Amino acid sequence: MPVSPELRNQVMQQAQGMLALQVAFVGVANDLFLALHDHGPATPAALAAATELDAGYLERWCDVAYATGYLDEQADGFVLTELGDAFRSDLPDSLWPMALGPVMGGHMADRAASCMRDGKQPGEAVLSERPVLAAFFGPMLETRYGGLFRAQILDALPLFADVDARAGLVVDLGCGNGWYLRALAERFPKLRGLGLDGMTQNIDGARALAGAAGMDDRLTFRLGDLHGLTVDEPVSVFVMNRALHHVWDGRRALLEAMVARLEPGGSVVIWEPRWPDERASLRAPGLRPMAWQNLAEHVQGNRFLRPAEIEAEYRAVGLEPRTLLFAGGNEAVVVGTRGAGV
Repeated sequence: MPVSPELRNQVMQQAQGMLALQVAFVGVANDLFLALHDHGPATPAALAAATELDAGYLERWCDVAYATGYLDEQADGFVLTELGDAFRSDLPDSLWPMALGPVMGGHMADRAASCMRDGKQPGEAVLSERPVLAAFFGPMLETRYGGLFRAQILDALPLFADVDARAGLVVDLGCGNGWYLRALAERFPKLRGLGLDGMTQNIDGARALAGAAGMDDRLTFRLGDLHGLTVDEPVSVFVMNRALHHVWDGRRALLEAMVARLEPGGSVVIWEPRWPDERASLRAPGLRPMAWQNLAEHVQGNRFLRPAEIEAEYRAVGLEPRTLLFAGGNEAVVVGTRGAGV
């Protein structure tokens, strides 16, 4: 049976949407949406002078950005459309993280297609194969999830206010660019934070951002992991944001190390995408990207988790679990509290 025109049109529309986001990625990676906001209307030559980028590439990019609706042309050069302006990285609700998906997705699709033949899982090294993309992971998480954290999750976790009242210490494992601790420090003026990450680039960025925000007297960032952590006081709260599934194979040792450093009554707060209990849920529009990302996670040797799995591990190390759901149930924050006898 031949492919119907309706199916062909459906796939062509999907392909054009992916192409448009790839165009947006080139602009995001080179700050072109910001540059046009600041310097437009601008010809490709003027844009090249303002950005120190190659004029030939800029002319071709302006052509395709015009074709995909990100730019309009005026007599004196190109200007951003409303859609193009929405990709500016300085907007708190910017669309720019969406531009990363098709580019990273293409890379991970290539790796999954080849690894499927021999079962290899190259690990998180596959991310460093695209260094331009890797630099955006921390800012991407902040842009996509920072608003939800500030508007909903913080209000649902009064434990942070308790930590603030006694100027306690929060340790963020896999802190990225430090956005989680900065959000806490904005809300709670006495709370102190320590961020740990395995990438020098992330630690350097986290320190710079904390300094720019005037928070470097309360927030410290170190290269390393929990197992090498030395602190002069018990930790009030350990937090992990979308990181536990990356170290799930070593979860028991990790959680035991946290409990050993927690103060009595202290907590572990783990935020993870919530893998659904029923496969049929994956056809919901909001979960389709998660299903794809879970294949990409498999290439890295990871998988997404169900809250019940995290709760069971909490109980095994003596933490009392409680799960809170956000974003229509697609995001899970699992809190584990240490009793006085643990």
